[in-house]
Amino acid sequence: MSRRFELLAPAGNLEKAKIALLYGADAVYGGGKKFSLRARASNFDLDEIRELCTFAHNLGKRVYITMNIIPRDGDFDGLDEYLKALEVAKVDAIIVSSSYIMERAKVVAPHVELHLSTQKSATNLATINHYYQKGITRAVLARELTLEEITKVAKAAPCELEVFIHGGMCASYSGHCLLSNHMTNRDANRGGCAHSCRWNYTLCENGCDLPKFFNFGSKDLMALRYIPTLIDLGIASFKIEGRMKSTYYLACVVRAYRKLIDLYLEKGEVSESDFEYLTREIEKAENRQTCSGFYDGIPNEEYQLYDNRNEIPTQEYVAFILDYDEAKGRALIEQRNHFSVGEELEVFGPQYDGKIIKATNMVDAETGEALEVARHPLQKMWIDMPFKVEPGDLIRKNK
Repeated sequence: MSRRFELLAPAGNLEKAKIALLYGADAVYGGGKKFSLRARASNFDLDEIRELCTFAHNLGKRVYITMNIIPRDGDFDGLDEYLKALEVAKVDAIIVSSSYIMERAKVVAPHVELHLSTQKSATNLATINHYYQKGITRAVLARELTLEEITKVAKAAPCELEVFIHGGMCASYSGHCLLSNHMTNRDANRGGCAHSCRWNYTLCENGCDLPKFFNFGSKDLMALRYIPTLIDLGIASFKIEGRMKSTYYLACVVRAYRKLIDLYLEKGEVSESDFEYLTREIEKAENRQTCSGFYDGIPNEEYQLYDNRNEIPTQEYVAFILDYDEAKGRALIEQRNHFSVGEELEVFGPQYDGKIIKATNMVDAETGEALEVARHPLQKMWIDMPFKVEPGDLIRKNK
């Protein structure tokens, strides 16, 4: 197999976008300051979009900007100017849910591809054909499709298809739930979902509270084992969800899926030991329970978070590498979590698997003070590094 299938990663800000691209994503998607969901993400202004496009294109990679709100009458101010600015910035595609925005984009920014957002819940071929006639070049399929349904659509779709392979799932059709609107006045269709389905609720039976909490959000999606089948179906793009996730999470998850895709394209198969290894790599960054979503069919109760969850954030990620002093054999790092001299650490990057070191000779980068413990978030320090590393490589505890 020689075709390169696209791995598409979320970009909550410029740093995360660059890390995702460096760790193996073929493209990133993020929201601008207008017309986008995910109101809490550090959305990109036009200068940042231009910088990101330059960075991605220099790597031979792509940038997609989300314009996927369900717009109301007051949401169209400045639409044409914004579309034109995205084209000038050399954005490769916009992800849209509004037919009107599609029409304006074809007129104002004809060189920008149109991708149909999952907000449209494209669950059938007729819908895809309809929007293909309106100019879309790719349809993002609804997360609620089974593998059998995806197979049927893939055989006859007139355009590229994109599917979600990892990240949060919605308790309703994606983005169409009104629970957040009702309970918090935060609109899921405008980027403000409060994830009310993940709250703890008290169940009542015959007027009495039951002795434990109840919630009904979904477990996160992890479709690692379905990638070979999706490649065989000709799916063009594999999408990771999570613009609010950390840099470390993106690096680990993107890196694992990149390895899997490349392994299958090279060998035509993936061994059980490879699946197990890549699953462990993802689990090092996960703190939520996962499932296979709708790929196996309509999910049963095992796929839901009915009981109290144990979502303790992982603290394995300890530092981000900023620079390397080859003459002195040391790296400049920025601390993320507590670690001490003498601890075993694992260093890894986009181009190599983990290498084990012991934390030695830690020195504060500003004061020159010798350190026994790294305890201050974002503290910059030098640390002995017995091999060459690059900016953007990461360090975590060896477990």
